[in-house]
This record gives sequence, C-alpha cells and structure tokens, in this order.
Amino acid sequence: MSQVPVSGGFRTANPHALAAILEASETRSIIAASDIFDISGIKLWARDQPVSQELQRKLMDRALTKPLETCLVAEDGITPQKLTQALQKLLEQDGPLSALIKPHAATLLRCGANVRLHPVVQLLLSASETARPQAFAHALDAMAVTGTLMMKASGSEERLITQAMTAGLLHDVGEMYIAPEHGEADAGATLSVESYRQLVVHPHIGQLLLSQLTDYSKDIARAVAEHHEHLDGSGYPHMLKGEQISYLGRLLAATEAALTALRAPGATLHHASVALRVVPGEFDEHLAGPLAAAARRVAPMQARRSLPELNHDLSQLNVALQASMNRIDTLIPADASDSLQRAADLTRYLIHKLRSGWNESGLWGPSVGEAEAAEAEAVQDALRGRLQEIERVARLTAGTLEPDEADALDLMCAGLLEDID
Repeated sequence: MSQVPVSGGFRTANPHALAAILEASETRSIIAASDIFDISGIKLWARDQPVSQELQRKLMDRALTKPLETCLVAEDGITPQKLTQALQKLLEQDGPLSALIKPHAATLLRCGANVRLHPVVQLLLSASETARPQAFAHALDAMAVTGTLMMKASGSEERLITQAMTAGLLHDVGEMYIAPEHGEADAGATLSVESYRQLVVHPHIGQLLLSQLTDYSKDIARAVAEHHEHLDGSGYPHMLKGEQISYLGRLLAATEAALTALRAPGATLHHASVALRVVPGEFDEHLAGPLAAAARRVAPMQARRSLPELNHDLSQLNVALQASMNRIDTLIPADASDSLQRAADLTRYLIHKLRSGWNESGLWGPSVGEAEAAEAEAVQDALRGRLQEIERVARLTAGTLEPDEADALDLMCAGLLEDID
C-alpha cells in the first residue's frame, strides 16, 4: 500500500488503504498471514497477530520486505459464497438497474460464482465492504452491469461473462489508495479540481496493483486502467482513443458512465441511456443499445422543471456552448505556452463534441413540447455535467503555468461554469 505506487512499489503503507483496513478490523478478524519485516530486517508484526492501530504506528514511513497487502488476511471477510449472496440480493431487489440485470439473473449468478478472489483482492474488498460500503455497492453494481453487457455482446460465452464480471468488481480497486473525500461518488457533481487531480490516478494504481500483487490476467488489469477512457479521447488518465482502448475497457467505461448517471437523485435507466448517447463517439454505440432497450421497459421519465423553465434553460445552454468557444479564442494569446495551448485545444475540441451532441439532439429549436420535455431535461443535465468536467480536465492538462497564463486559464475555466449557472 504505497504512498504513490510505482513499478516495483507497494513497499510502504498507503495511509488511506491502511485506514480502511484498520477500520474494518474493528468488526472483522484481520490478522497477519506472515511475519512483517522492514527492509532492515526488523520484525514489525508477528504472524497471526490481529492488526491494530499499533501496526499503523510501526509502519509509518517504513519500507517493507514484502507489500503489506500480501501479508494480511481477512479471516471472516468476503468469500466467493458471500459475494454470490450479495449479488443475488442485488438481483432480487427493485432498483434503477432491475430492468437491465434481472432478466439475466440466472446467468449472472452462475458466472458470478466463478469469479475468483485473489487474497489481496479479498482483503481490499473486505475492507471496502466495512469501511467504504458505498464503494463496495458500486463494485457489485458494476459487476452485474458488465456481465449483462458482455452477455449481450458475446451471447452465452460464460468465460467472457465471468471475465467481464471480474473486471467490473475490481475496476475501482485503486480508489482504496486515495482519500475517500476524493472518490468517485461526487465526480459528476461537486468534485474540486484538486480532488479530480487525486481521482485520475486511481485507474493506474488499480492496474499496478493487479499486475504486481495478483495473478489476474493482463486483459483485466488493462481494462481496469482504461475504465475512464473514452473513444473520442476525452477520458483519463491517458486520453486514449478508439482502438487504443480494449473492448473490455470500453465495456467498463460504458458501465462507469451509466452508473455515474444513476447517482443523481431520481435517476433511471433513461438517464443512464442518455449519458451514453449524448456526445457522439464518446462510447461504443453497441453498448448503449442494451441500456436503451431496458429503459423502454421502465416508467417514462418525468421532467422536474416546468416547460417555460426548461426552455429558458435550454436557450441558456445553447448560448453557453457558443460563448465558451468564443471565450477560448479571445483569452488564449497567440504566443501561449505549449501547456496552455494544449489545455485550450482540448477544451475547444471537447466543447465542439458537446455542440455536436446538442445539434444531434434536436434541442436547438425554438422550444420543446411536453412530449420531449423529460428527454430534453436529461440531455441538458448531461451536457451541463460535461461542461463541469471540461473545466477540471483543462486545469489538469495545463498543469503549472506562469502567472499571466494562469490568469487566462482561470478566466477561461470560470467562463465555462458561469455560462451554465
């Protein structure tokens, strides 16, 4: 659990993952599976000794001979049987995902029972279930959705379904290594730029953990690294495009986007479907199909705002998209540094993509009627959310700038948010 895991890392204790393990140890039996030594040969913790706050003190700034994750075990933690039971409970309850996953319950349970839990993953999932229950529930949701989407894509090939469900369960394992306040639960809402800067490393950390500390396949580790990448290059952490992203990575990215949309109060599969379709070329259109089909089996969306309010907001968003493009051209100097120019070019490209989605939605007309109100509101909400994301991506891309260029970036980013208020 290293501070910043790198190749050959995981030899010092990451405070966030360790804090989750210690919190879980208050109600679970988590013990040392082997003696724990630092690189000087000093024995820090004995085999079979329960973990406690004293372990945290002894590990502080100590490099270990073996990664801590490989030295601990949750005796009463998550097992394949408990995981299957949790999945069955999810499939039996009525919720936003029901229309998508319930028709495939038998196959999901059968393939879910074949998902293998490496001891390191078993430890981290056990800690997550206790200390970060929202993250564990998200992993279960992703497990079911990825399995369903792979089922639609591959038919009944259970090996691929099991692989997809494993990737879904593990996709956010890297989040255990960042502070919980920087987690994805707020990624589409109030996430600050600093939190976003912390958050974007978690796919890479997850890949490193699975590659270095477990024996899961390279395909699964790669997909975990790609689960926030988008086909049009607007994702993170590496802004991969098209065929640079594996099919399993595309599937995880679509799952993540759908589940993020469902975090909004009152959201349904309609909103998840809109999230995958609102920006052309952002996600694999074949993966959006099953969500759209499932959405047709649930109650129609209801708009929250009155028609006059909605049409006013749509008009504002229309103006905002154009104003944002104009502001970039005005604020970014011709002799801008490479860093600022990259941020400006990326912002311009992403806003252009939003504009394409806006045009394809047909909402740029004079007004929408009652029949289109709910769909229009969902599209508008999705586009507004994307504008907030663009501001964070622009700042991350620019990095540290000279004062005058930092001021120009501030004005450009402030404009993105002001235009949608």
